[in-house]
Amino acid sequence: MTADSAHFQHFDVTTQPSQGVTNVAALRAEMRKMGLDGFIVPHEDEHQNEYLPDANERLAWVSGFTGSAGAAIIFMDRAILFADGRYTLQSREQTDPSVFSVEDFNANSLTDTVAKAPRGSVIGYDAALISPFSLNALQAAADGAGVSLKSVSPNPLDLAWGTARPAQPMALIVPQPLDYAGVASADKRAHLAATLKANNIAAALITAPSSLAWLFNIRGGDVIRSPLPLGQAILKSDGSADLFIEPAKISDGLLEWLGNEVSVSRRQDVTKSLTAFAGQSVLIDANLSSAYWLETIKAAGAAPLTADDPCLLPRACKNDVELAGTTAAHIRDGALLTTFLHWVATEAQDTLPTEIEVAQKLEAIRKAGSDIRDLSFDTISGFGPHGALPHYKVNVSSDLKTAKGNLLLVDSGGQFLDGTTDVTRTVAMGEPTAEHRRMFTLVLKGHIALATVKFPAGTTGTHLDALARQFLWAEGFDYDHGTGHGVGVYLGVHEGPQRIAKALNRYALQTGMIVSNEPGFYKAGEFGIRIENLQYVTEAEIPAGGERPMHRFENLTYAPIDHTLIDASLLTPAERAYMDSYHARCVELLSPLVSDEVRKWLVEVCKPL
Repeated sequence: MTADSAHFQHFDVTTQPSQGVTNVAALRAEMRKMGLDGFIVPHEDEHQNEYLPDANERLAWVSGFTGSAGAAIIFMDRAILFADGRYTLQSREQTDPSVFSVEDFNANSLTDTVAKAPRGSVIGYDAALISPFSLNALQAAADGAGVSLKSVSPNPLDLAWGTARPAQPMALIVPQPLDYAGVASADKRAHLAATLKANNIAAALITAPSSLAWLFNIRGGDVIRSPLPLGQAILKSDGSADLFIEPAKISDGLLEWLGNEVSVSRRQDVTKSLTAFAGQSVLIDANLSSAYWLETIKAAGAAPLTADDPCLLPRACKNDVELAGTTAAHIRDGALLTTFLHWVATEAQDTLPTEIEVAQKLEAIRKAGSDIRDLSFDTISGFGPHGALPHYKVNVSSDLKTAKGNLLLVDSGGQFLDGTTDVTRTVAMGEPTAEHRRMFTLVLKGHIALATVKFPAGTTGTHLDALARQFLWAEGFDYDHGTGHGVGVYLGVHEGPQRIAKALNRYALQTGMIVSNEPGFYKAGEFGIRIENLQYVTEAEIPAGGERPMHRFENLTYAPIDHTLIDASLLTPAERAYMDSYHARCVELLSPLVSDEVRKWLVEVCKPL
């Protein structure tokens, strides 16, 4: 988005399936020069980002697929695109079947493909784009298959892209005031440095943009929909640090904000700075950093120690100032969302807007009524069959007009200086069917179960995931995405390490962690349902006679849930009481922030079931 753009998001078609023919051919020409039989193209960039600057959208360039997760492997005679369950239909629509076969994306997709490659094949990869953890798995598969993995630089895809490739972003980096950050950077660095020193670790190489933003209390604009600066840092065991960013990104006052204990240099100077730790241990996160940085540490004569990014857990466990700020941001955003939902329930029922018009209306309300800095992701506005695509992104070619008798799913959020929001509401256009109401209520029961659970300290999201699915499972249904992801505070809308999903997660849910609660149901070709609130972990009172420290969730998101879609006969008394309490809280918090007309509607739709 440019500074004078009318909207944060656009709905243009940015890729075509046909580009796969031309771009794969260009890539193969470069591969041939390098003696490669195959080349791996991950979605992630040099910073292991999920959302990418245009210059790093390599997977989209070569294939046409624009999803936020996936990978491809290009051979001389075939090409495979891997996409997960969120993008099953989109991945096939955006790629040319004469060039790409599309397969399900999972942890073993690339390794299994490498293991099946012809013996003697040479498969290239860019070490800057693959984590050491992933590379180790690929190498093991290659060794077992008699295949050679070859690190290549420059990247043959970048060479094929050539001068048409967009420039790297150069957004200014600015301070994040203590009124929002809560803890000074010097205090954060001192705390982490003490742990490094206690473990005889000389320094940590930090490469995750969200960790840079959190550790130094800075924000940037290099990554779409996330206020992240791209760069690297070396945190030393004495609490001082070297920050490596492009000089053009330094805003007025930034150096003073960083202080005398933080030196600022160019990215090219990382290697030189690492030589100061020759013969000493340097920590690097094998999941969040690329294999390139692991090799760089070795080349500098230091000993790499693979462990979690030291910022990972402290960043995830929000402090009191961050929780107060994001609570306030969610209430303000909830009032704006309520104004939008009033529009859907009234005017839109007559005008029957298109999916794009729905997304534009919500964005306009957010921009007119708040201090929003950006969306936290492009709005998912899916009507009817498009609602059955969990991560549907409407464009001018796919735009559907809403109609009576089906459901509209809207998943959206905003970036505010004091918080990041993410909320999904599913609403009826016209009169819902009995099937709509039944499935919505099954999803709602799972949402309530996860919102109200108490759990002992040490519990992970893996342990809780089934709570949200149990009522769908009982009827033979499920959904193919996680139930909850971590969320930052004016940072990324998808943040680890916590997660609520079927996949194993080793990180316990700790006080201050924010997670989404978003079970869903998707009937292919007909409609989709998702109910999403954000909530954070807090301590729970130990019941009389109990012996374990307990946790619970505190709700952050407040906006009415469509009562016309709730079949109260399927709810237990406790579930009905929860919904009545939740809606009463919506009225209490949001009424002072909306117009008289919206307030009257809010009171009406939040009446007890």
